[in-house]
Parts: sequence; structure tokens; C-alpha cells
Amino acid sequence: MVESTLSKRTDRPFWILNAVVSILALSLLTYLLLIRQTSPGDSAALAFMPAVNACFNATSAVLLVLAVVAIKKKKVARHQALMLSAFASSALFLVGYLAYHYVHGDTKYPGSGAMRGVYLAILASHVILSIPVVPMCLAAFYYAFQRNFVTHKKITKVLFPIWLYVSVTGVVVFAMLRSAYG
Repeated sequence: MVESTLSKRTDRPFWILNAVVSILALSLLTYLLLIRQTSPGDSAALAFMPAVNACFNATSAVLLVLAVVAIKKKKVARHQALMLSAFASSALFLVGYLAYHYVHGDTKYPGSGAMRGVYLAILASHVILSIPVVPMCLAAFYYAFQRNFVTHKKITKVLFPIWLYVSVTGVVVFAMLRSAYG
């Protein structure tokens, strides 16, 4: 009981920082996509970023799967390296995504009919499920670095499928937009 209370007290600064970072990231995304008005400027600026971002998402997905395989084979060092790489790839995606949408604003799907419905359903699930990824990733890394693998494992059992889904659907959204724009 004393250890649990002490652990909660010492974890408090992390949870505050995690909340602040997560709220700031979500606020910035909301501002860029829903509030900020972009001026018609150079449409070619950062036009390559969606493809780069899709590559970051695909890389993250592959690294996540390889990391799970590594830990199941008790290859801890490989698992750690793969997870840090997946996190770095996702972080680079986020930076690229923010930069692109800072310049271009929100991207509209040009199609109609059933494909528009499919696109919007995938996009909605992608966006909604992406929200908990940052705070859960930070928590998973925090508990791994604290060597609290019981809590780390509880978090990652939920985090892994969400993060993988978000990474894969990021590529799907890109592909659907690319095919709709021709």
C-alpha cells in the first residue's frame, strides 16, 4: 500500500507533463485543421509531404509489428530499438503533418457517393483513434524506462492495436486521397 501510494506520488509530474503535451498537440491540430484560415499561396509548397507522411506511417506500422515479434521472442534490446524507431517515425510523421497542414489547411475529399462515405468513415476512425496515441505512447515509454513492466504491458495491450490501426489507416487515407485527385 505504501509503495503504491509512493509510486502514484512520484508519477504525478509525468502525468501532468503527459497531459500538457497531449492537450497542446491536440489543440495545435484543432487550430490548424478547423480554425486557422490559410491564404491562397504557393500550392506546390510542401506538396510532397503527404507521400512522405504516408511513408512514415507505413514505416511505423512495420516497426510496430517487428517490435511485437521481437518481444515475443524475448529479444528485449531489439524490441527497444524497434519501438524507439517506431516512435521516431510517428513523431516525424506528426511534424510533417503539422507543417503540411500549416501551409495547406484541411484537405477535402473530392469524390462523392459510396467512396466518399467509405473515406469519411476511415478518416473519422483514424482521427478519433489517433487522439489517445500520444499520451499512451508517452505512458508506455515512461513505465518501460521506470522498469514497471506490469503497467507497461497493460498500456501496450491497448496501445498496440490502436497505434497500428492509426498507422495503417494513415496510409489508406493517403491512397484514397491520391486516387481521388488522380
